[in-house]
Amino acid sequence: MEIIFWISIIIIVYTYLGYGFILYLMLLIKRMMKGKRPEIFYEWDDLPTCTLLIAAYNEENFISEKIRNTLSLKYPEGKLELIFITDGSTDRTPEILKEYPQIKLLHQNERKGKVAAIHRAMEHIKTEIIIFTDANTLLNKDALINISRHYADEKIGAVAGEKRVHSDEKADAGSAGEGFYWKYESLLKKWDSELYSTIGAAGELFSVRMSLYSGVSDDTILDDFMISMLIAAKGYRIVYEPEAFAIETASENISEELKRKVRIAAGGIQSIVRLKVLLNFFRYRLLSFQYISHRVLRWTITPFLLILILLLNVLILFQSKEITFSILLAGQVIFYLLAYSGLILEKGELRLKIFFIPYYFCVMNYAVILGIKRYLWKQQSAVWEKAERKI
Repeated sequence: MEIIFWISIIIIVYTYLGYGFILYLMLLIKRMMKGKRPEIFYEWDDLPTCTLLIAAYNEENFISEKIRNTLSLKYPEGKLELIFITDGSTDRTPEILKEYPQIKLLHQNERKGKVAAIHRAMEHIKTEIIIFTDANTLLNKDALINISRHYADEKIGAVAGEKRVHSDEKADAGSAGEGFYWKYESLLKKWDSELYSTIGAAGELFSVRMSLYSGVSDDTILDDFMISMLIAAKGYRIVYEPEAFAIETASENISEELKRKVRIAAGGIQSIVRLKVLLNFFRYRLLSFQYISHRVLRWTITPFLLILILLLNVLILFQSKEITFSILLAGQVIFYLLAYSGLILEKGELRLKIFFIPYYFCVMNYAVILGIKRYLWKQQSAVWEKAERKI
């Protein structure tokens, strides 16, 4: 039991903290030996032709602001095309978009899911680069330029922008936890990119080289992750560009965030199954190391190990009175009490962020367990049921 206990702790610590530490050490060694990787950028006049593709479903409350933001983005004249897909929308989203001749609107009454909508849109795209972004996010004005300039390097097949979650001093568990999580994720993505490749991209803002685009099955849950990782599997890098960012508000509450995380977790397991070739360390080496460390462990065994070490810790203490195991159990109990306090404070609408981080961590791992169950029981639809966001 003790051997399993210690191995489990090592895996947990490695998953959430150790990988970041090792990743940074590897970067320091690489910088000392080879210096920073030289970046090749397009100048303004040489930027490639680009399509900005936005899938919107029943977004009438936000779509006007999204349109204003989209039309304000900087890019060389004549090189940018704007496409909105509104398949299945039953509100005024398509009617609002029709008022703007600069935008190509693709709409059909039937809703088949985001992936099917993207496949339909691809028939209309002839540009060198395609940039995907969500309808409920706002981009910085130079986002398209900062993304597209990377494609001067022929080894780059996809570029991931940065997701930023807006929260204020009155942030609840969803806002505070999600904001902290994405700050940490952004740091790991930055280091991953510098070492070799960012692991996947978030649908809030990412792009691919059109010549490398591979369609995914209509039942794909995490289309953004799958599309970008299929390009990485072809031997091209995914780079991270923090100066191209998408801002969105946090989930309306922790229940909405849990719904979103469960869907992502189900999609994560589906992606691991369909991208099993990337687990071949002898073929992909550094990419496999990053992929397993940054994604696979989080989406598979680590959440279960959190439960296992708590149970093993109790059982070991029945057999051994070593102070080390008493301290470790006390640490776990305190952590979960903090998480539970976060739950109580959330219900009472009290705002103490120190409790929200352990609470969000527990919710995130609970979502993985639910997501795995949902995937195995075939209960997760690829059709997006969007989480409600703060206004």
